[in-house]
Amino acid sequence: MQVDRADGVQTYNPLMGSSHSPLWSIGPALRLDRRAPYLRLQNVTLFVRDQDRSLQFFVDRLGFSLVADYDVPSGDRWVAVAPPDGTAMLALVTPKPDAEDYKHVGQARQIVFLTEDVGAKYHEWLERGVAFLHPPKEPGWGGVFTSFEDPDGNSFALVGFDRASQEVEKQRRQTAEKLESERRSVRELEIARQVQARLFPQRMPQVRTLEYAGACIQARRVGGDYYDFLDLGRGRLGLVIADIAGKGIAAALLMANLQANLRSQCAIASDQPQQFLRSVNQLFYENTADGDYATFFLLSMTTVHRGYAMRIVGISRRFSCGMTTLWNDWTLRPRC
Repeated sequence: MQVDRADGVQTYNPLMGSSHSPLWSIGPALRLDRRAPYLRLQNVTLFVRDQDRSLQFFVDRLGFSLVADYDVPSGDRWVAVAPPDGTAMLALVTPKPDAEDYKHVGQARQIVFLTEDVGAKYHEWLERGVAFLHPPKEPGWGGVFTSFEDPDGNSFALVGFDRASQEVEKQRRQTAEKLESERRSVRELEIARQVQARLFPQRMPQVRTLEYAGACIQARRVGGDYYDFLDLGRGRLGLVIADIAGKGIAAALLMANLQANLRSQCAIASDQPQQFLRSVNQLFYENTADGDYATFFLLSMTTVHRGYAMRIVGISRRFSCGMTTLWNDWTLRPRC
């Protein structure tokens, strides 16, 4: 946006001339709340005579990363390197001797690298054979800077500012905290998964004439799906299936609540199925919020002569807000 200054000069930077200019601030690489299309500096072209020699300089001496090295359809070679941090790249281009760009080899003067410790980087690169034009200096405009050249005579500036160093350290600390938080979340989810796994049946009531099994695979590491096997006594087996609305940790906690309520009341499930459902429903209702609900199914089975007698003793929907129950009795016998 164009701004009129008090002295009548028009500028596109309202902070120009201010000591609080964000020129050296270190911003995030990606704007999560962006409204405009994604835009960044992709690469800066650096004209060199020998790409292999330049690669050796930037990768071996400066510690840059090789980003790209391949032949393009025109027959030219595309080489790009990047410093360890940031997103911008240097494209190392070798123009043909008769090309107009060949005269630009060794003429680059405006490429600036930012570091949090100019002195340390200066001594590190000096030991690797980098040719510096002068030792680090402290100019009147603040900060520290030095200059160096590549084998073709291109000149670069290495600068550092207290504010930039503080921003780098701040982002480093924030990144470390984020990674630690993610690791902690992973550990906690794994613990929650192990705890929830113990809520499912650890032993199966013995039924002489029935083979059965159960398994639950949550959509996430933990969730609100639930099944159970209940020993109702006198040869009766209770099969439970329930589903909590929602997913993840919240649903898993409600599932644990429902399991506790169920286990505490299962003694009356065989003889008093209606009272059993009312009791479980009341306990669940008292310990959950208005928006929480579950669907609950209990099947009671007992062996009879050459078959099974089954009773659907409850289907309960909108568990915390009200209860609808159905129960029916069936006897299944083989044809022979």
